[in-house]
Amino acid sequence: MQYPSPIKRRISRKIWVGAVPVGGDAPIAVQSMTNSDTNDVAATVAQIRRLEDAGADIVRISVPDMDAAEAFGRIKQQVRVPLVADIHFDYKIALRVAELGVDCLRINPGNIGREDRVRAVVEAARDKGIPIRIGVNAGSLEKDLQKKYGEPTPEALVESALRHVEHLDRLNFPDFKVSVKASDVFMAVAAYRLLAKQIEQPLHLGITEAGGLRSGTVKSAVGLGMLLAEGIGDTIRISLAADPVEEIKVGYDILKSLRLRSRGINFIACPSCSRQNFDVVKTMNELEQRVEDLLVPLDVAVIGCVVNGPGEAKEAHIGLTGGSPNLIYIDGKPALKLGNDNLVDELEKLIRQKAADKVAADAALILRS
Repeated sequence: MQYPSPIKRRISRKIWVGAVPVGGDAPIAVQSMTNSDTNDVAATVAQIRRLEDAGADIVRISVPDMDAAEAFGRIKQQVRVPLVADIHFDYKIALRVAELGVDCLRINPGNIGREDRVRAVVEAARDKGIPIRIGVNAGSLEKDLQKKYGEPTPEALVESALRHVEHLDRLNFPDFKVSVKASDVFMAVAAYRLLAKQIEQPLHLGITEAGGLRSGTVKSAVGLGMLLAEGIGDTIRISLAADPVEEIKVGYDILKSLRLRSRGINFIACPSCSRQNFDVVKTMNELEQRVEDLLVPLDVAVIGCVVNGPGEAKEAHIGLTGGSPNLIYIDGKPALKLGNDNLVDELEKLIRQKAADKVAADAALILRS
């Protein structure tokens, strides 16, 4: 029961962050940022690998000094995912990580310093095919813009971004992406809407400092959902005061809800009520954890009773409808009946088998073509 998606993506210039395309017709990339000490190479590599396993397309690392730059080089050698170096003020750090194989530089040309320093960074990026990300935040606007506007506003964010864009335009460097983040949802949304009309480059979406796992997820889903539904956005980062792996999970869930990207199981589950014939909440909590490793996109419906159960189950790859006994649908057709004993075990087996069948069918289709 899927209503046709009304989303038409904004046309943007495609850039490449390592092997990951951003912008143009590329899928919306999901990224996160490490929160370990960059100089602790082992801990940072371990965190990046967890992010890779969760599905991160891109990972950003803070590089505050030259020691961290050297650590970045050692980290880069041990991971597969493209890495962005987050750099402020010292242009020499940017030059060093460019030598060490960085996939993208997150800088603001305005705080790098003199024109010759900005030029040196841009030329290094051009020579090595490294894109740049301009990142503007409401909490760190230039002093003259704070004075001009009195407080952070969407217009102030965009004016700041365009100043940095002008630096790169003067140097004929078009391979960049831009973010204009704020912790206030309406301010961020308004800023991105304004900026989307003024540049052709891809936009990196985020609600900065969104909050903890629950509140930050809600705030990010609301803000990014508004923009993504309008076709605005080419890569996203969910900023949570939580394990960075949760940022990747939430990012994919937002994209799945808007049918912009499919990865893993899309669960349709009722909130449960007194009509339920099995414990829906317990079943879902356990099932989600068990099949978290599956990357194949599948729709699985878990409905506690026969009011909405059959309708939802018929539209899913696998559907469970509560009853006496419970009824399993596979590809829209009744397939078998299950009691409540070992219900999660049986569901997991069916989901894994369906995922394996889908992988095999997709592989056979590729071979035939």
